[in-house]
Amino acid sequence: MQDAHIIDQTGEAGFGDYIALLKPRVMSLVVFTAMVGVLVAPGPVHPFIAMTSILFIALGAGASGALNMWWDADIDVIMKRTAKRPIPAGKVQPGEALGFGMALSGIAVVMLALAANLLAAALLAFTIFFYAVVYSMWLKRSTPQNIVIGGAAGAFPPMIGWVAVTGHVSIEAVLMFMLIFMWTPPHFWALALFMNEDYSKAGVPMLTVTHGKKVTRNHILVYTIALVPFAIGAGFTSIGGPVYLAVSAVLNAGFLWGAWRIWKRDEVQAEADNYAVEKQVFKFSLLYLFLHFGAFLAEAALKPYGLGGW
Repeated sequence: MQDAHIIDQTGEAGFGDYIALLKPRVMSLVVFTAMVGVLVAPGPVHPFIAMTSILFIALGAGASGALNMWWDADIDVIMKRTAKRPIPAGKVQPGEALGFGMALSGIAVVMLALAANLLAAALLAFTIFFYAVVYSMWLKRSTPQNIVIGGAAGAFPPMIGWVAVTGHVSIEAVLMFMLIFMWTPPHFWALALFMNEDYSKAGVPMLTVTHGKKVTRNHILVYTIALVPFAIGAGFTSIGGPVYLAVSAVLNAGFLWGAWRIWKRDEVQAEADNYAVEKQVFKFSLLYLFLHFGAFLAEAALKPYGLGGW
């Protein structure tokens, strides 16, 4: 982290500022995918164990967000979309964010170990370390592959949820992980195409900054194509079924069409309509992930009635 004294500490932290440190919008995705991992896992699980496991996975994700904001305070103050975060806005001191993130990390990992099992807790600890250290401190500022490799941190929650119930990793957990892992690059690169000025000013080596937007458009198409086998393949495992396959087929066709539209465009066209297509694809990518995991949940809900799964 560069010198934190560039941030003007002018305000007083409130409860909402500490909630903001947890990145609640990102946490909502973590909570949902972790919940799906818990609910689709085979075998009975006590409702209390399920609820506490989801809670502590979410808390671990929030801790990662706080540690990320502590480290990135110097660049957050430069970028328009992050300038109002608690630290650059002067609401929370960097040291307070660090202590908050470290305390929540310890609580989340220890409590998940007690509530579920040691493997789930170990995976959560690794996820926090990966996001805070490997991604935030190393990859984000050193390589345009930051999103590709760093995407693993956001892909772990459903796997952790699965392990919290079963005590082991299986092909279903791996495919849920891969679905998020392969989805992350085209999702963020679509955002980077119309937020490139922010990353450029902050010196973050996003692919759009280091290799240009045409290369980024190529990568979006390639990664979207590579995502499809993992998304469809999950439909043929114990967590899939006809409902999931139908939903996945429609969503992947839509995502591929969006990636194709992005690939065909040049910067003259994009600037002419203020990156309308790129923004549409970015929004669709959020729907893509939520609906895939919603379909996993639908298959699990239909199984007791003999309608879900295979």
